[in-house]
Amino acid sequence: MSIVTVQLGQCGNQIGHEVFSALCSDIRGTHALCSKKENESYQDYCKERFFCQEESGVPVARAVLVDMEPKVISQTLSMAARSGHWRYSSHSHFCQKQGSGNNWANGYSVHGPKHKEAIMDLVQKEAEKCDRLGGFFTIMSMAGGTGSGLGAFVTQCLRDAFPTSFILNHVVWPYGTGEVIVQNYNSVLTLSHLYHSSDALLVHENDVIHKICAQLMHIKQISFRDVNQVIAHQLGSVFQPTHTAGGGSGYSRNPLGDLMESLVPHPEFRLLGLRNIPQMAENSLPYSTFSWPGLIKHLRQMLIANAHMEEDPKGIDWQVRPPHPGSSIPCTNKPRHFNTSIANLVILRGKDVHSVDLGSFQEPSLYTSWLNPQDAFNAWQTPRAFNKYEKSASLVSNSQFLLKPLDSIVGKAWNMFASKAYLHQYTKFGIQEEDFLDCFTTLEQVISSYTNL
Repeated sequence: MSIVTVQLGQCGNQIGHEVFSALCSDIRGTHALCSKKENESYQDYCKERFFCQEESGVPVARAVLVDMEPKVISQTLSMAARSGHWRYSSHSHFCQKQGSGNNWANGYSVHGPKHKEAIMDLVQKEAEKCDRLGGFFTIMSMAGGTGSGLGAFVTQCLRDAFPTSFILNHVVWPYGTGEVIVQNYNSVLTLSHLYHSSDALLVHENDVIHKICAQLMHIKQISFRDVNQVIAHQLGSVFQPTHTAGGGSGYSRNPLGDLMESLVPHPEFRLLGLRNIPQMAENSLPYSTFSWPGLIKHLRQMLIANAHMEEDPKGIDWQVRPPHPGSSIPCTNKPRHFNTSIANLVILRGKDVHSVDLGSFQEPSLYTSWLNPQDAFNAWQTPRAFNKYEKSASLVSNSQFLLKPLDSIVGKAWNMFASKAYLHQYTKFGIQEEDFLDCFTTLEQVISSYTNL
């Protein structure tokens, strides 16, 4: 089944380009470590999923590019074409001359309705090119105006036009130090609207990815492109073909459907986090060896201690332990900093994957009491290595990982709202105080539900 990617705003278009580049570089790689037959099958599934083949032989990304300014889209189109390995369709982008001025309301209430027909027409055409449509993957930032405001509007349109298709929103969480003065308003409005129309939100935090670039990749002067490449690598590690449990010998048909089925058992809980190990500078790879037990032990502790990378200078807190089995502790008395999960998915790629023991992820104490641990944990795997890593493991988790940043962003937005700061910039585009209050209510409910796991 094929996935149509919708790239929204500057951030969405730049990350989207890096995602397709990472996928393409992976399928062209010579580091497969598996049989020729397995490798060919893997390449075919990836191409069907993300690209359509044209007579010229150059794969064309199944994507729609949307921005309210032309600059980033024209750069993105030409960079892809220059690579010679893949390109975007010349008829699947939409841009205007004037941006959204970092104003969510401008993107949502003005640009959205005004350009709805043109944008949805492009999406419809891209969907019709798929023999079997598996769903939509949108990529957007929360802080600005186009990605967030127009992104929320387009997601609602996708839900209306394709009521039975899966929609996964990839959302980039802004830097805590602030990129835009009204980023907390934009973020609250985006998250609450997506919660009503998306099947799940896969979140990357800019601060976390920045740390990975600095401390694991050893990049001295970090650019947005460096950050985007790390995000793209992590997304590729989830979406490239794998064998699912009980899926027979073939590769998984519909990764979006399988992802939702594994990780979103209840509509109140739609926030997904992603961790991937190992991650390091490419020139360090030849000198590094990894064992599966070591990778799995680190990944599990990263999950329960809510650590974002395997070599944080503060270190993963190895003191954090799950509650003792059988103790029905009220959620307020859980061990310090313990990150309770609803559902987890581990994805293993590379050498000897079939011998890996994942029993430590199936302990009932890791999960909320209302779900059977057998249903709460899933594993996908393939002997085919990913992007030069002989062994790599990814964890997609529906857990309390985002509680702190979410609580912080809602608190900051509420403080601004209480003093009516910058509200006039939103009301002039038709977003009223009641709309803000509805959004705060939605997110307070989300925070409460995750806190009470």
